[in-house]
Amino acid sequence: MKLKRYFFGAVAALAVTGAPVAEQVHARAQFNLDQTHENDRGVPQDQTEAAKWYRKAAERGDATAQTNLGRIYLLGLGVRKDHTEAVKWWRRAADQGVAAAQFNVGAMYESGRGVPQDNAEAVSWYRMAAEQGDANAQNNLGGMYKRGKGVRQDHAEAAKWYRKAAEQGFAKAQNNLGGMYKRGEGVPQDHAEAVKWYRKAAEQGIADAQNNLGVINAKGQGVPLDNVLAYMWFSLAAALNDETARKNRDISAKRMTPDQIFEAQRMAREWMAMHQR
Repeated sequence: MKLKRYFFGAVAALAVTGAPVAEQVHARAQFNLDQTHENDRGVPQDQTEAAKWYRKAAERGDATAQTNLGRIYLLGLGVRKDHTEAVKWWRRAADQGVAAAQFNVGAMYESGRGVPQDNAEAVSWYRMAAEQGDANAQNNLGGMYKRGKGVRQDHAEAAKWYRKAAEQGFAKAQNNLGGMYKRGEGVPQDHAEAVKWYRKAAEQGIADAQNNLGVINAKGQGVPLDNVLAYMWFSLAAALNDETARKNRDISAKRMTPDQIFEAQRMAREWMAMHQR
C-alpha cells in the first residue's frame, strides 16, 4: 500500500536568536530543504544538510524532528534510503504520541517495509492514531475491519471508522462510506446516502467515487435515472485514467443520442473548469 501522508511540520523561517534549540534546528533544516543547489555527486546539498539537522534534534528527543527524519529515510532524501531507519525514528515519535508517526508505523507493518509484515500490529498502531483523530488512520482502520485484516471482520466497525474520517472531509473515506451504504454493509442499505458520500468524494477528485456516481445515475439508484449525468461522471473519472470508467462511458454512449453525448461532454468540461480554479 502507499503511505498516504507524512508529518513534515518544520518551522518555515529561521529562528531568531534566543529561540529554543529544537526550533532553531527545525528552522535550519527547513531552510536547507528549500535550497536547490546540488553537490558534485548530484545529491541536493539542502537535503543532506536537512538530514543532519533533523538528526541533531531527533537525537535530543524532539518528536517532530523524529517524524521528519523517518520520512527522510523512507524517501532517501540526502541519506541512503532505509526503511528500517524510517520505522525506528517514527516509532520514537509515535511513542511520544505523534499521531502521524503512529499512522506511518502502522502502514509499514501493513506493507512489511522495515519490519516483518504484521496486520495485527498495523491495526494496533492505526488505532492509536485514529483515536487521536487522524483521518488517514481512521480510514485505514476502517479498511482493516472491512477486510478482516489483523482483526475480526466487522462491517459496522468499518463503517464507524470510515464515517469518522469522512466527516473530517477525507475523500477516500467518503467514497468508502458511500460504498458501505450502497451495499448495506455495517449500515442499512441506503442509495440516497451512498450518493451523498460518493458526491463529496467525487467533488474532491476521487476517480472511483466519480465512477460510482456514474453507475448510480445510469441505474437510477437513489437518484432519477440519468444517462447524461452518468456519462459526465464516467468522463471525469476516465480523465483521471480510470479504465473501468472509460469502459462504462463507452457503454453509456450506446444508449444515448448524439445531442445527449454532446451535452454530457459540455457538462464535464464545465465541471473540470470550475474545479480547477
